[in-house]
Amino acid sequence: MASRSTINSYQLKKGKNETPDYAGDYVLERVVLINHMQMKVDVKYIMQELNIYESIYKNAITGSIVIADEGNQIARMSMNGLERIAFHLRTPGVSYGREDVVDATEETGEPFHIYKITDRKQVNQGLTIYTLHFASREFMRNLRTKVSQAYDGKYDRAVIDIMKDKNYLDSRKKLHYEPTGNANKIVIPNLNPFAAINMIAKRSMAEKSNGAGYYFYESTGGYYFRSWASMITSQGEFARAPKQQFYYQPGKMASENTTKTKDKQGNNRTQEKIEKEYQSVESYEFVNNFHDVASNTALGTYGHRVISHNLFDKSYDIADYNFHSEYQTVPHTDSVEKYQNTGKFPIMNTPVDYDNSDNVSSYSESRVSLQTTTPFLHDKDVGKYGLEPLQDGIKTGNVISQGNQVELGTTLLLTVKGQSYLQSGDLIEFNLRDVNKDDQENKSDPRFSGNYIITKIRHHVTGEEYTMVLECAKDSVATAYDTQNINDEFFLGLRASKSELQLEEIDGDIYT
Repeated sequence: MASRSTINSYQLKKGKNETPDYAGDYVLERVVLINHMQMKVDVKYIMQELNIYESIYKNAITGSIVIADEGNQIARMSMNGLERIAFHLRTPGVSYGREDVVDATEETGEPFHIYKITDRKQVNQGLTIYTLHFASREFMRNLRTKVSQAYDGKYDRAVIDIMKDKNYLDSRKKLHYEPTGNANKIVIPNLNPFAAINMIAKRSMAEKSNGAGYYFYESTGGYYFRSWASMITSQGEFARAPKQQFYYQPGKMASENTTKTKDKQGNNRTQEKIEKEYQSVESYEFVNNFHDVASNTALGTYGHRVISHNLFDKSYDIADYNFHSEYQTVPHTDSVEKYQNTGKFPIMNTPVDYDNSDNVSSYSESRVSLQTTTPFLHDKDVGKYGLEPLQDGIKTGNVISQGNQVELGTTLLLTVKGQSYLQSGDLIEFNLRDVNKDDQENKSDPRFSGNYIITKIRHHVTGEEYTMVLECAKDSVATAYDTQNINDEFFLGLRASKSELQLEEIDGDIYT
């Protein structure tokens, strides 16, 4: 198991002389409903639960709040779908930066917009329960506007323009963006702003990390336009430190208020019980802990043949994507060293038929795609990615494979105490004890411990506590799999059996 000397005690930094009273403690001073006439009412004390959802696969934050209404506030507020909801959620003791809290206030943040009311029912005389659904302002702006414009230059500049344009998203939030290394003229044909940015994201290539394909999403810290590689590295080559470390150790939790441990330099330090509880996992579940090799093969994760048809000179090019050849060219969750053969593949490159040397990446025709490329369309000799046209095929293979590795790879659900500074796209470390009961050394699981990227978060607040459900993904394994020499006696023995198709001619009727 990883040493606890590397535990990040970020959540216990004192701010305004505060520390949490217990793990799961939170500060939520008011929850204010604001109607179309700017009438305001605080519903904090009639709120049963508050949920906030964010994901790297979603372009906007959404949420819901369950209200137990004894004063018929829904009628007094004349609610009709044009309301806003304002609140400020934080974990006590954080550093109080804008990105460490969920700030939806009118003063320093931006309230969410309510767009529907569901599940309304009368429990008894005078008590009505209903659910208000809300989303960020950009969510509603996206539904109301269209982008019909051409952009020329680097793709990240086009995204910035769409985000700040008053005729489009008109966003006032911080946009964290990773500069793109490719540029081209792109025409947006009357699309919603989110669809326009998603189209640009699919064509974007990172300037420093060699990341293929971008994610455009909103978290509680603002908007992000970035590659998967940027979530793992800084500047494309330096490993990011985990935002938090989590441990799952079923059984007894130490009852002492403090625990002796060591810091990174080996010096003794005292770890508070609350700090330890923040890093403890209440429950975990692997949604997918073994790659669906059949699905990934069919979808082109391992091998993919891309045929690019050049409409300008009527030629075509065939590019074969090979997962194991391309794996080391980009960083992965447990493997940042791009130019070292770490061997932390989620699936090994050993023979799949056992009687030859072909691995899963050798079959490029597992998926065959046809795409068009049009150089000189805008007087530039570039392909669809704004790069040399012959790169179109291999770049498409990279984009599709990288997306599949994240969405169809190892996916982990963690239930932990609420920590308002954690966001989608953050890197965490999960330390899972090996389930082998004979292991007396308390080792970490060699495959499923290690680094993960948070892909989805559900912030869940009730009257008692603040918890989070994290969905996390990794595209590698913590410890490389053992390798087998394909020339050894084991494989030679398999080759010797039934090396040819057996034939039998059938004459006459067959009865069974």
